Amino acid sequence: MGFNLGIIGLPNVGKSTIFNALSNAGAEMANYPFCTIEPNKGIVAVPDERLIKISELLKKDNPISTRIEFVDVAGLVKGASKGEGLGNKFLGHIREVDAVVHVVRLFHREDVVHLTGEVNPIRDVEIVKTELMLSDIELLEKAGEKQRKLARSGDKDAEKKPEIIERSIAHLNKGNLLKSMEMHADEERLLKEFGLISIKPIFYCANIDEEGQYTAEVQMLADYARDEQSEFIAITGKLEEEIAELSPEEKQEYLQELGIGESGLDRLIRASYKLLDLITFFTAATELQAWTLRRGTTAQKAAGKIHTDFERGFIRAEVYKYDDLIKEGSELHVRERGKLRSEGKDYNVEDGDIIRFLFNV
Repeated sequence: MGFNLGIIGLPNVGKSTIFNALSNAGAEMANYPFCTIEPNKGIVAVPDERLIKISELLKKDNPISTRIEFVDVAGLVKGASKGEGLGNKFLGHIREVDAVVHVVRLFHREDVVHLTGEVNPIRDVEIVKTELMLSDIELLEKAGEKQRKLARSGDKDAEKKPEIIERSIAHLNKGNLLKSMEMHADEERLLKEFGLISIKPIFYCANIDEEGQYTAEVQMLADYARDEQSEFIAITGKLEEEIAELSPEEKQEYLQELGIGESGLDRLIRASYKLLDLITFFTAATELQAWTLRRGTTAQKAAGKIHTDFERGFIRAEVYKYDDLIKEGSELHVRERGKLRSEGKDYNVEDGDIIRFLFNV
């Protein structure tokens, strides 16, 4: 698995429509809250033209794309953190995702009930945001009690935790997401162990009218996301759902006719990579496959993405660049031109690297 995104929002904002468009998984939809009780999950291939070109030059059939999993949970309502609308159960489903896609209703349709009365993106965002923060506060308060007990019993590791927990609760109580709090890397790792939601990267997905108009309401949400240092994307859910049913050739032709250029899925993936600071590398020792990593990951850790034996018995990595393969035309020519390098375990893998891992177990 490459990475996963949790799709959240109020009921009837079009989350399942967008989920279907993105994953083509056929989630149930209805004009009433809590249609989605258990989370819907859909896995899709991440499109990457480089993979096709590598397969042609290395003569590798059936290349394997890296993948992204979408997790669609039921709509959150005011009071979700206290169990309203089965809220605690729904919030639990998104504690393990890498990032959160917050779908906000900006389409105007009288036949789809609007839970809060009328289109108002900031109000709707704040309702959900508040529930995420309240849920995290409750979780941190319980964690703080446990850590203080452990500290009193002499647990040295637990002595460091109450301070960051208390600081986090104070930050949340001021109406701020945890992702905006200044903290050291070790403090961030500690907090992530608790499965907090408001520490996760967020981007806002405006579900807009079928006319695709960039209204003042859409701009309002875009500005809100920018001020929060989150990503923003506008999608016409119904249109994307129709596009998802077409073949790749028909899809491209239809997008060109509409003057769009690329689908909402492509734009969402691009925004996700930017938000999470992700890169893609490739392996081709046997089958050709793409893999997703966070930028700055070492070669040894990258080897572990393929198999734990690769990481444990890591010897070295033979690395060359995608651009060099394109320029030279074959791996043999890359080697002959001296552009294949031998790298150690601390080498930071870069986007577009083609790697063969050597290991011994």
